[in-house]
Amino acid sequence: MHLARFPRARFAHLPTPLEPMSNLSAALGGPELWVKRDDCTGLAGGGNKTRKLEFLLGDALDQGCDTLVTQGAVQSNHVRQTAAAAARFGLACEIILEERTGSKALDYNTSGNVLLDRLLGGKLRNVPAGTDMNAELAKVADEVRAKGGVPYIIPGGGSNAIGALGYVDCAVELVRQADEQSIVIDRIITATGSAGTHAGLVAGLALIGADIPVLGIGVRAPQETQEANVHKLAVETAGLLGHAERVTREMTVADCDYVGAGYGLIDQAVIEGLKLVARTEALLLDPVYTGKAMKGLIALTKAGAFKDETVVFLHTGGAQGLFGYVGELEGNLA
Repeated sequence: MHLARFPRARFAHLPTPLEPMSNLSAALGGPELWVKRDDCTGLAGGGNKTRKLEFLLGDALDQGCDTLVTQGAVQSNHVRQTAAAAARFGLACEIILEERTGSKALDYNTSGNVLLDRLLGGKLRNVPAGTDMNAELAKVADEVRAKGGVPYIIPGGGSNAIGALGYVDCAVELVRQADEQSIVIDRIITATGSAGTHAGLVAGLALIGADIPVLGIGVRAPQETQEANVHKLAVETAGLLGHAERVTREMTVADCDYVGAGYGLIDQAVIEGLKLVARTEALLLDPVYTGKAMKGLIALTKAGAFKDETVVFLHTGGAQGLFGYVGELEGNLA
């Protein structure tokens, strides 16, 4: 495995910290919890997409592209970080926002990540829920070409094999940090949605033979669909590095029992998780990804799932999205 073979634009603040969550561990009565702080990657507030964008931007610049074209839900963390990467490298950024949750709330549609997208210079257009987003990406790319531009399409979440290389790199970084601190990791827990973070971790750990299981807490799709998506991308990512055969189906595990009413829709258990982590560890989670992953971690811990384990929670960032949920959080923070 040799990541230097791939073009990479270096702008992330790496390595991100690996820190104990002793207060949260005590509040839950175990297990020994640690947090990998990928909310600290530095790009316009940070988050997991920054690692992916280093490789995606490297590829785009290598191809001489001048416009990034991407998509996500209205409060997409990925879109914010892509707009920031475009600004950093003097590229235009065309953004398609899917009205996936159906929310008409003013804060959801104008604050949080949406405000930052605009501040960073992204050109936004909204489409209804259920739109064929791949077709929309192709349509916008054609519009860019018609105007003489050179587009580079980035899928939702930056989740293709090139983007997932960022989490192959993270897997190597995390294991190195654990070795330096003499931490024996029994399990990694992360939110799993567009699949790139989860798949990159699975591929990276498989390629270095770390034998650390990854549990993805689903935020959108049913378990069978999510595991299939993650496994396919993990195999493709390992294949880019010459060893697709090292990723087995058993390595891909998702628990999708904590999605709730749907993607981007929060419930009281998510709110309680946000409050608990904020008030024990002073960590800000987001309502869509890390909040639901923490909801799952808390419920599974209380059910005895991780007894006597050392668990690393991957914090993928997204606190900027909290401001899109003011109306739902207000009155629930006492």
